[in-house]
Amino acid sequence: MKQIALFGTSADPPTVGHQSIIEWLAGLYDYVAVWASNNPFKHHQSALSERQRMLALLVQDSQQRYNQVGLHAELSHSKTLMTVQQAQQLWPQTELTLVVGSDVVSTLPHWYRVETLFQQVQLLILRRPDAQLHPQSLSALQALGARLAIANFQGPPVSSSHYRHTGDINDVPPPIAAYIQQHHLYSWNEPHPHPDEQLQPLLLTNPPQP
Repeated sequence: MKQIALFGTSADPPTVGHQSIIEWLAGLYDYVAVWASNNPFKHHQSALSERQRMLALLVQDSQQRYNQVGLHAELSHSKTLMTVQQAQQLWPQTELTLVVGSDVVSTLPHWYRVETLFQQVQLLILRRPDAQLHPQSLSALQALGARLAIANFQGPPVSSSHYRHTGDINDVPPPIAAYIQQHHLYSWNEPHPHPDEQLQPLLLTNPPQP
């Protein structure tokens, strides 16, 4: 039976870490479906539409090496169960694996109809250095019916939050860095007016006397 990995991410912005995950998954699964989503437990600095466009650039780059990767914006939903049910319509008669980071494990028991969700997908957990996996948290998921595995994967030590705070170009692929620069997406990247533009309001409010 065809096996499909479902990888939704807040991607604010997509990093080389996200890309390494996608390409690693492409080596394991028949297909990897990717989308940007809003995480109700996180504050997002850029709009979902912007994150979808950036993720599309990242997926296009990965498709040059792995053609079994695709962006599916239609899977983006605030309730993961709705995402999975949409995926089942797109790919009937397949085994679906939901890929999540260890940072969301503690919130999983509070997800919408999580026991129904666990009946419909397998769970693959990616370790993150900023979120340790505790045995009791995994046991709680299994008690809810989760069929889970811990990924044998070690990605680069980068994160979206680090990039948002520093603008470190090593954190993101070049097409993403160019898009962020062009659209001024984060606070450190806001456009600054030309000195003449800064003077213009003063000239308007203090016109020369006749």
